[in-house]
Amino acid sequence: MAATHVFRESFIFGHKELTHWFPSHMARSMKKMQGSMKKVDCVVEVHDARLPFAGRNPAFRETFGIKPHLLILNKKDLADTASSNDIRKRLQEEGGIEHVMFTNCVQQNSPSAKKIVPTVIDIIEGGERFNRTENQEYSIMVVGIPNVGKSSLINALRRIHVKRGKGTKVGRLPGVTRSLMQKILVSEQPRMWLFDTPGITTPFIQNVEVGMKLAMMGTLQDHMVGTELIADYVLFTLNRLQKFRYVDVYNMSEPCDDIDGVLAGIARKFGKVRKLKTYEDTYSILNFVCLFLFVFL
Repeated sequence: MAATHVFRESFIFGHKELTHWFPSHMARSMKKMQGSMKKVDCVVEVHDARLPFAGRNPAFRETFGIKPHLLILNKKDLADTASSNDIRKRLQEEGGIEHVMFTNCVQQNSPSAKKIVPTVIDIIEGGERFNRTENQEYSIMVVGIPNVGKSSLINALRRIHVKRGKGTKVGRLPGVTRSLMQKILVSEQPRMWLFDTPGITTPFIQNVEVGMKLAMMGTLQDHMVGTELIADYVLFTLNRLQKFRYVDVYNMSEPCDDIDGVLAGIARKFGKVRKLKTYEDTYSILNFVCLFLFVFL
């Protein structure tokens, strides 16, 4: 299918400024997190497994580096984890990260999520308890950039170890958790409390392409980039990887390198095509863009 089609070899990002984005509420939250560190035994940093080497906030390690640290690369079901050992090795060699886990926390009874609490305890007990030796309870803090699955991780731990419902909201859009919350019980045996924190993105994104990838994963708010531009980058990525499932999903005759052509295909499938003398139905187009992103992100 791909051999008869010529696709773009590069993506034109336009003038979008994606390299600086650090809302004031994130700066305030970082200061609050720093003030709570004396109560914490281990920092659990959650990141998206699809982008293991970019997009992480370096301030986490700089601020919490003295504490035991576990990096969880979540959403492994969406990533290529065949090279997970190579990823671990590179993270250790380049970032000094000793403890790395791959998880899928939205999976019911996730085997990887069941390993988190025992791993955290091993990490804590393998080092100094930082003035917490007299206390038999454990306290951890979950940190990460927006929309990497922190809330899903918390809820998975509660399902597994506390047998209770959701402890925090989950949402596709970044910024669901906006303030430092009270402690959440995530395990009874052993007793472990968790500080939930808002997603705090890196103040400086390496380059525009990394910024676009973060936007594609939902880490940056869509309006910062432009929803249709994100959809076009998703299409560019799918074609470059020769993943043409969208052709079957939307009953198209062949792959397409034009996002407008894909959106037209979605409109035809759902019977939303109208003959107009002028282009005026922006809201409907936005719906199709969102549908495309929902299916392929």
